[in-house]
Amino acid sequence: MGIKAAVVKRVAGWVVPGLRLSREESLAAQKALFNHLIHFGRLTRFGEDHAFKKIKNYEDFKERVPVRDYEKLKFFFDRLLAGEKDLFWPGRPLYLAKTSGTTSGVKYIPLTEDSAPTHVKAARNAVFCRIHETGNARVMDGRLMFLSGSPKLKKKFGMYVGRLSGIVNHMVPFWLKTHQVPSWNTNCIEDWEKKVERIVEETARVDLRLISGIPPWVQMYFEKLLDYTGKSRVCDVFPNLEYFVYGGVNFEPYRNKLLNMVGRPLETIETYPASEGFFAFQDLKQDEGLLLQTNSGIFYEFIPLEQHGQPDAPRLTLENVEVGRQYAMVVSSNAGLWAYDLGDTVRFTSLDPFRIRVTGRTKHFISAFGEHVIAEEVDFAMKQAADKTRAEVIEFHVAPQVNPESGLPYHEWFVEFDTPPENLEFFSTCLDTALQERNIYYRDLVTGRTIRPAVVTVCPKGTFVRLMKSQDKLGGQNKVPRLANQRHFAEAIEAAMKG
Repeated sequence: MGIKAAVVKRVAGWVVPGLRLSREESLAAQKALFNHLIHFGRLTRFGEDHAFKKIKNYEDFKERVPVRDYEKLKFFFDRLLAGEKDLFWPGRPLYLAKTSGTTSGVKYIPLTEDSAPTHVKAARNAVFCRIHETGNARVMDGRLMFLSGSPKLKKKFGMYVGRLSGIVNHMVPFWLKTHQVPSWNTNCIEDWEKKVERIVEETARVDLRLISGIPPWVQMYFEKLLDYTGKSRVCDVFPNLEYFVYGGVNFEPYRNKLLNMVGRPLETIETYPASEGFFAFQDLKQDEGLLLQTNSGIFYEFIPLEQHGQPDAPRLTLENVEVGRQYAMVVSSNAGLWAYDLGDTVRFTSLDPFRIRVTGRTKHFISAFGEHVIAEEVDFAMKQAADKTRAEVIEFHVAPQVNPESGLPYHEWFVEFDTPPENLEFFSTCLDTALQERNIYYRDLVTGRTIRPAVVTVCPKGTFVRLMKSQDKLGGQNKVPRLANQRHFAEAIEAAMKG
């Protein structure tokens, strides 16, 4: 074990017990944080407009600050973009994270002097937890790769504007920078395909031990790496590769293909980062739940998913949530977000400590026939079908076909395979059976012959890359939406299949 690994192992041994202690005090931390946020919120224009000086408790806050998403707060964010100070949080943000979200157009999310460091701290703690649990810190003796957007930022009214993953590059601590790949110049390449090719050339001979990124783009990097080196397995190129840190999308549909490409097991760490905050990470190897960051500048509220969007929908704090129930997550934070509807859905796997799973998006579901299928359910169905048929999936999307040319309506699965199943009909049956297992409303529709079982449309290789490229969403933080309640994205896939 090298010097850096030995030092990091010792530091992890100091940090992780502190994390375990703090998670036992989550409710107290949330109450203290709420008071802290309201105190500073009183110094802002938003606080003046919403009478923060009259807020004495959480009930007062709910009365004065309604739950709103970016679109409903856009008039405030536009003032921020125009350079107004003391708007959401005292002063101006350090950064504006530009994101072309899956449920809306371009958004600019503030990162303040108080909130920005929590992104790097949570990512660090995720790795520290695994090092402490396994006792293995060798990963720190090699190179670390973060597949991210360009760190080249634009300046506007004293604020730096760019993609979150690019912004975070500016906050990487000095002791990691010397081991980070790719180089700054390579990372600044805007064209994703050219960037990946340059990264491959630059990293094919380094001692890579950790890679972090969104699974489909890591998968693309591995494919190009194997083509470039002529090797059949990634572990033949990087024999010491041990860690894959990921977030943004469910890894399960990609797991078989990606790990088969690597050629041996990896330590995988799931995280839940977003422009609005780094909310959770997997702190235990054998626990699927992600530890909610309750003492990281973010105050959480939860709305039962079935009541989301209703004027009188209940708003719950951590004191009142239940295991297994679906919630829309709402945050207020030291980034200057107030009762902000993320558009994400979660369910709790544990209340002691608070651990969650990300289950989808409030605007990403299929309920054309009353079934309300969510992302977690289609991910589960795809994983089951791929496992049972030994298929390897590159990407997929599901949409309803309400008005077919003949027969009953159905859910159409657009699937791009790397290794297709030997029997596509059996694959389709496995998909449909697994979805019925997870969603009783869907099962009732199929068995009651309101709709017919799932139909799989096989997409030629390269379809989803062409589509994302045509929408200027190739690489970085961009993700293919898993499902939709209409066919706009499905029609774009059909067009890309012809192109």
